[in-house]
Amino acid sequence: MPRVFTESPELDDGIVHTRNWGDEAWVQEQFAWLRGHEPVRRMEPNGFEPFWSLSRHADIKAVESDQRLFINDPRPILGPRMLDALVQQLMGRRHLVRSLVQMDDPDHARYRALTQQWFRGDNLRRLSGRIDELAAQYVDRLGELGGECDFLKDIAMWYPLRVIMSILGVPESDEPLLLKLTQEMFGSSDPDVQRSFEPASLVDVVRDFEGYFSDLSRQRRERPTDDVASVIANARLDGDRLPEHESNSYYMIIATAGHDTTSSATAGGLLAFIENPGQMDRFRADPDAHMQSALNEIIRWVSPVRQFTRTATAACTVGGVDVAAGESCVLWYPSANRDDAAFDAPFEFRIDRPMNHLAFGFGAHVCLGQHLARMEMAAFYKELFRRVDGFELNGEPLYTQSTFVGGLKSLPIRYRMK
Repeated sequence: MPRVFTESPELDDGIVHTRNWGDEAWVQEQFAWLRGHEPVRRMEPNGFEPFWSLSRHADIKAVESDQRLFINDPRPILGPRMLDALVQQLMGRRHLVRSLVQMDDPDHARYRALTQQWFRGDNLRRLSGRIDELAAQYVDRLGELGGECDFLKDIAMWYPLRVIMSILGVPESDEPLLLKLTQEMFGSSDPDVQRSFEPASLVDVVRDFEGYFSDLSRQRRERPTDDVASVIANARLDGDRLPEHESNSYYMIIATAGHDTTSSATAGGLLAFIENPGQMDRFRADPDAHMQSALNEIIRWVSPVRQFTRTATAACTVGGVDVAAGESCVLWYPSANRDDAAFDAPFEFRIDRPMNHLAFGFGAHVCLGQHLARMEMAAFYKELFRRVDGFELNGEPLYTQSTFVGGLKSLPIRYRMK
């Protein structure tokens, strides 16, 4: 069994050490202890500014619900002091990226409104036929792979990538580059995908993203098309075009979060089904009846976004603990989504569980692409279980060593086409 670290600084340092996040059991053991003993705990890990660690569902939901008392700026994501200093030194700005994740109102609401209609309602219904086609294509690819593959690397990475790049307006030939940059950004601390061991390499990754999307903006201003890139490139707020840093950041959050989290959830869901064959059989017997609750359970189970950070604008109380103005709270979503105060038997995978997870966030910053993610996963799972059978593991699943966005980085499987 994984050892539970309870004393500071051992636990404080351990929970922010990216290598530990490659061990799913270890992470869940630490959070189970925190929920039971110190659900709101002040942590002071080496190399980080101090923060309050929030591990309970109710406390995280309360913080997410009050966007005036708890804001994203200046610390939207947990990271080491050194990275902040590098960004300032090498790029001359406070934030490496300034997207919806980093913004507060009024900027957040105005920028979000620019593309919101693309990710819900009539636009998603128009996309449904194309998404069904892509789902069929990637199940076809399983057939071509001959009964064995790394499901994450061969299938789950590529399907949502093609969907979001189609919406954004990126040509298919550029998808390998965008996938590589996404992995280098979100996996900047993972030795299997990071660009280098130098901390400054993350800055180089962002510069490469910015170079690509600056070119895309110029193309869409010269020749607008019916895609999200054209919306961002030609958008105006108060009569002015978006600043280049903000427009490039907008592209980045859509291009990266728009596929990476869905890839993680899709692969993690298949692993959950393999490990829970009774739930797989139940789902397979009537996918339409179970689809929406099963998708919500998969997303709860995987929780691809591992944390965001909020800073208090005034002195307040969180979970019975006093938090001073200017202090930050780290919201641990994998912990909230295993909280037995919010879920019956939270460590059981149940496809009929009522919706109550926080994996998409909550409140004003709830995930912009959540409806698209559900649509993609529904189309893929429906096609997958209609045409493929006999799933089993063909090696050890491996997890990303990242404290921010992550999930499986390898899922070797065997299977049988029907």
